[in-house]
Amino acid sequence: MTINMKAEAMDWVGRAGEIGPQIAARGASADAADTFVAENLSLLKAEGFHSAAVPTQLGGGGASHAELSAVLRTLARHCGSTALAFAMHTHAVALPAWRWRRTPEAVEGLLKRVVAEKLTLVSSGGSDWLDGSCRAVPVAGGFRVSGRKIFASGCEQGDLLVTMAVLDTPEGPTVLHLAIPMKAEGVAILDTWRTLGMRGTGSQDLELTDVFVPEAAVTVRRPAGKWAPLMHMVTLIAFPLIYSVYVGLAEAARDRALELVRPRAKASDDTVAALGEVETHLTAARLALTDMLACAASDEPGPQATNRIMIGRTLTARAAVATVDRAMAAAGGAGFYRAAGLERIWRDVQAARHHPLQEPAQARLAGRLALGLDID
Repeated sequence: MTINMKAEAMDWVGRAGEIGPQIAARGASADAADTFVAENLSLLKAEGFHSAAVPTQLGGGGASHAELSAVLRTLARHCGSTALAFAMHTHAVALPAWRWRRTPEAVEGLLKRVVAEKLTLVSSGGSDWLDGSCRAVPVAGGFRVSGRKIFASGCEQGDLLVTMAVLDTPEGPTVLHLAIPMKAEGVAILDTWRTLGMRGTGSQDLELTDVFVPEAAVTVRRPAGKWAPLMHMVTLIAFPLIYSVYVGLAEAARDRALELVRPRAKASDDTVAALGEVETHLTAARLALTDMLACAASDEPGPQATNRIMIGRTLTARAAVATVDRAMAAAGGAGFYRAAGLERIWRDVQAARHHPLQEPAQARLAGRLALGLDID
């Protein structure tokens, strides 16, 4: 009980700010060396952030969805890679925490394990999404899963892969949602992560070769390519958290641009105008994220909420990228130097374009709903 009371009173956002300088220093080194931000994630775990989303009744930190968003924004202002890698674990915990408040029996075991075993969850949702990936073949007691997963952020420190596999059935391809221990036989981490930005996330490919998955590890079965209820839940909870990272990056770019411009004897009219654009785009990013969080707090999972979240995802991404772009313009040549910090933020924020639903798919979803068409 004492542990729960302490966790309940924890100022998660304030603590993220306090350890921010350590996060920043290590993150910069990881980015420069193309290495994983392992020390930063270990620090977050040591501070209890790995279970911040778990309800206090189960021994976790009891952080709200909005608090988790603010934590990720704060971390992103210090290191985008750390924030994004941590966001992938955080949303994988936040979803069962949301479900626990409605159907506790389905997810309570996992949440208790996150606390007791200090589990780090690895998500492959970005490489799977509605269609799923990898093949599942039925065997006695379960399935053998083979194939490759991409964008497995944080996998080098991961304990449990929360993923999907596709099973051929008479009714058609069926996506199995399942959990695989990262140390299971047949799971291999491939050294593939050489990227423009978010270099420290360690989002390596995973090769699964005849990995045995017991029947009990399958939590959901759904038709491939369809908007099943679980996918609406994922959208509602995960995307406001993921895009909090990009708002945090935009905020960091704005602050850095001001730091670079203020010492000048006189800012040109063009520089002043560029800073005004920074303020405008940043406000748009914040407003879009605020609406996503409001949707997650009030709406039920379903097509309308998914549409609202995904519109917010597009607007947040556009505005965050534009904020950083105009921050670079305002800083001028000084921003071109790596030491200024803006160059890295510019590289990191580009990743906002690549999470589902990408803009063309999001626009099709919005258009179909506007016409009253089935989203599948």
